[in-house]
Amino acid sequence: MGKTTGFMEFDRKDEAYAPVKERIKNYKEFTVPLKEKELKDQGARCMDCGIPFCHSGCPLGNLIPDFNDAVYQGKWEKATKILHSTNNFPEFTGRLCPAPCEEACVLGINEDPVSIENIEKNIVETAFKNGWIKPEPPISRTGKKVAVIGSGPAGLAAAQQLNRAGHSVTVLERDEKIGGLLRYGIPDFKMEKNVIDRRLKVMKKEGITFKTGVHVGVDIKADELQKEYDSIVLCGGATVRRKLPIPGADLKGVVQAMDFLPQNNRKVDGIPYKGEELSAKGKKVIVIGGGDTGSDCIGTSIRHGADSVTNFEIMPKSTTARPEGQPWPFWPMRLRTSTSHKEGAERVFSISTKKFVGDKNGNLKGLVTSEVFWEKVPGQRPILKEVAGTEKEWDCDLALLALGFTGSETTIAEQLGLQMDARTNISASVKDYKTNVPGIFVAGDQRRGQSLIVWAISEGREAAHHVDNFLMGKSNLPLKGDGDLPRI
Repeated sequence: MGKTTGFMEFDRKDEAYAPVKERIKNYKEFTVPLKEKELKDQGARCMDCGIPFCHSGCPLGNLIPDFNDAVYQGKWEKATKILHSTNNFPEFTGRLCPAPCEEACVLGINEDPVSIENIEKNIVETAFKNGWIKPEPPISRTGKKVAVIGSGPAGLAAAQQLNRAGHSVTVLERDEKIGGLLRYGIPDFKMEKNVIDRRLKVMKKEGITFKTGVHVGVDIKADELQKEYDSIVLCGGATVRRKLPIPGADLKGVVQAMDFLPQNNRKVDGIPYKGEELSAKGKKVIVIGGGDTGSDCIGTSIRHGADSVTNFEIMPKSTTARPEGQPWPFWPMRLRTSTSHKEGAERVFSISTKKFVGDKNGNLKGLVTSEVFWEKVPGQRPILKEVAGTEKEWDCDLALLALGFTGSETTIAEQLGLQMDARTNISASVKDYKTNVPGIFVAGDQRRGQSLIVWAISEGREAAHHVDNFLMGKSNLPLKGDGDLPRI
């Protein structure tokens, strides 16, 4: 695969970024694409490693060496077909996936891994540019009707696969536009929303029906859908936000990230939003939480014109190298610095917020922290301990809670009588994605808990196979690892 000696001849080269001073003036994507020759060289770095561990790193089972080789040879249309044979939406993953495939790349053992994610993104962008991605409606219809609840990546993947099988698919979304967290959560500077709309245009022409502003369980009862549809696929996500139960958490200025970020998406799109404007302009912002959502809050706050942005992380600062005990090809918990971090945020590790401080009018004016460490106990989980005498008060006008999610909303599950686990995720086997109620399936974060976009697409695809099998007694929809490469 690729050029036999390519990994020795070419260094890894990533996309460049627009200068910070320019890119923070707007919400547009700011990557500077590589030239075609440079992309071919990157494909040439794929080293014919015998056992491609990148496959095991990718939840979709993408045929990575094969599309790398096609790019190296300049066969972009072939690469497009290979990529889409396992991934419905590489334009999403090519922008947003943390690339576990690259951490599993054999070349990454002692060199920089192949730039798989960037190659993937450029394949799909080349395909759209050349008109290779066209609607593919089914030849015939089965007469079966399927409702997909939720229009995030899991729901969209399930819908497209089931439509390809010939079923009549309706996607129900409670927000005003399709996309789930892709649209209302991911900042526009990471993925502009015309990227979603471009794909939706194709899916609509394939015959999928989309209904927005429909809150299942509220606007329409779940059991009503059971009467109307032959099967239901729940892809609503894990949307219950983790709270910070400390004194002052109810002060004005203590805001959940998933209130702050979606509102900004709507403002950028010119859509009216509910409630008071959540602005970081001129404020001392502290983002509590060191993951991707925290990073998104940082970049958004800087674009608002925040006076300062500080990021708290309760975990200790990791190394940029693989930590001990996390060997290749496993995913390492290494220090990751996002483009938003580089735009002007201070990062503080091993810190815990103890209380929020307000003024006489109930407005946030500061918070109190202490330094912490994790005590290792043999046979048990590490225990969080406070470092005595390290209390500190910080000035803060806006505290953004980016603490992740604790599970799924329960309205639909309760109405349908579905079993849930302790985290309110809906119980279903990964073997067939069936719930305890016949005809009801679940995929994505609503089944497995908060996870990656690439896992959501994988789950939607896998669930679609089992729904099709339930409806028809058999299924030709692929499962991960099935089938041959497309021939061109």
